Amino acid sequence: MASFSVEDFIGNGELKDLLPKMLEEGWDDVPTLKIMNSEDMDSINMTQQQKAALELRSYLHDRTLLQYGDKLEASGKLLPELLNLSIADLSSQFGMKRGHIARFIDRNSACADPLPAAYNLRPKRMATTTSRNNSILRIDLSSNNSRKMLSMPRIPTRDSSTNDQSLEQALSELRIKDGHIIKGIVAAEPAEPRACGCVQAPTIVEDVSPYPAIENISVQKLTPEYKIGMGRLVKTTPPMKASELWRDKPAVLLCIRRPGCIMCRAEAHKLYANKPIFDALGIQLFAILHEQIESEVRDFWPRYWGGVVLFDRTMGFFKALGGGKLLKDKFITGFVFNPRAIANYKRAKAMGIEQNFKGEGEIKGGLFVVGSGRSGIAYQFIERNFGDWAPLPEVVEICTRLQNPQEAQGASMSTGI
Repeated sequence: MASFSVEDFIGNGELKDLLPKMLEEGWDDVPTLKIMNSEDMDSINMTQQQKAALELRSYLHDRTLLQYGDKLEASGKLLPELLNLSIADLSSQFGMKRGHIARFIDRNSACADPLPAAYNLRPKRMATTTSRNNSILRIDLSSNNSRKMLSMPRIPTRDSSTNDQSLEQALSELRIKDGHIIKGIVAAEPAEPRACGCVQAPTIVEDVSPYPAIENISVQKLTPEYKIGMGRLVKTTPPMKASELWRDKPAVLLCIRRPGCIMCRAEAHKLYANKPIFDALGIQLFAILHEQIESEVRDFWPRYWGGVVLFDRTMGFFKALGGGKLLKDKFITGFVFNPRAIANYKRAKAMGIEQNFKGEGEIKGGLFVVGSGRSGIAYQFIERNFGDWAPLPEVVEICTRLQNPQEAQGASMSTGI
């Protein structure tokens, strides 16, 4: 289990009495709690036992093993001591299943990207990119770094050999012009042969969806962003235009194929686990569903996703991913005969994610990164194969380019655009 409910995360151990203080100081969601450093802990007068409990529960959360948190914490042993116990002791003393033991003792296998020491949210290249029309987009990331983010690592960029066009080249086309409209980037994983080449993968669009295709989509909020003490209620709000979501701040929109799908849950969990990065960049996170099944929303939020969940009744975002029509695939041809989809399933299964088979599962999802106001779509990832994830380093890299739109606008104006 790896819930984003703070109550589930802290359990019934040493941290429970600290809840009011954490709420008062703004430590009100799990991803933020997990990046607390020693100075942050001392500021709210954490005891050594509470610090040890936070270390243990963060470790368990990364491996979706929170169900053992209370028992392990009650043993009084520190995390290093627990990791040195034998398989027999972990099984007999804590009732840990053998597969869970393997995940527990594997110190290098976390289900979410770790956030250790020294991430300063600076791009590894100089933050000046020249576009084809010689305009300059300058983005300085230093001014918005929060104190809490100073203890986070730089996420390495994906090897460019996996793409026909490197991210470096693609980013050179991310520019602001003609009223500050972004020329975005389309990304997808490769299409591998299916059934020895007898089955062709669905074709995908090569151009970013036009901004008018998404700005007037009607959406309804099903859940708020999760905070401590919030009831797990699914309450549909009146419809609103999608453009209201990113009117003031850029947004990442994760289009979920099916909230009960193990691969969709794993992707959502991995993305939301890095919420502190997006918070520091001033980027909002939204999950979008094309079906409203209340029980499924309750199971999905806040366990696998602690952010806002939206309902896209007309499937407008999903149609935009497919160039105006829904991108679909069949279970047999799209999954059983697709080695990449099977690999994606195994990746999610290794995270210990639960699943069900409720709802429609053939409509492909994806991800959008949208700039604030009417600046447009900066990045569009398409789920070509079931379970494809937008590479987190690419998403973060794009978001850093949108972090400071005022400065980018000033740079564009200075070049006469």
